Amino acid sequence: MGDKMHNSTTHPMTIEAAMRKVRAVEDAWNSRCPKIVARELSHDCVWHIRGQRIEGRSQVVSFLTSKWRTQLHYRHIKELWSFNHNRFSIRIVSEWRTKYNKWFRSTGTENWEFNNNSLLARRIIYTTDTEIDAEKRLFGWPFGRRPDGHPGLQEMNL
Repeated sequence: MGDKMHNSTTHPMTIEAAMRKVRAVEDAWNSRCPKIVARELSHDCVWHIRGQRIEGRSQVVSFLTSKWRTQLHYRHIKELWSFNHNRFSIRIVSEWRTKYNKWFRSTGTENWEFNNNSLLARRIIYTTDTEIDAEKRLFGWPFGRRPDGHPGLQEMNL
């Protein structure tokens, strides 16, 4: 998420820069390291997720730490849907399993708002979890960053 937001009248955000920003966030999520994800958040960020309001980096780190203790073998893809200045709409799909070896696919959308320092200030997420058979998994790459050759959500018809 290192690209700076630009003043729309002098240097508008390009589609390429927006896509790089989304991919950088996806890479941070696939690290499954809450501190890496939190690096690009404003200190006073606010997340709205599943009826929960999470405020500030430390609460985000706690939330993600808890999340990844229960969502094992987590893999995640984010795809830019649209953007306008400092607001992005993102499509997301994750696959993960429980400690009871039940697999899930989570699908949804995220709305992002960045502050003037290009840090994520607000994240609003809507997701649905659907149990899937292990054989139906689509995200089987090794732990870490999704390989460049791996299809995105559109190519997989998700």
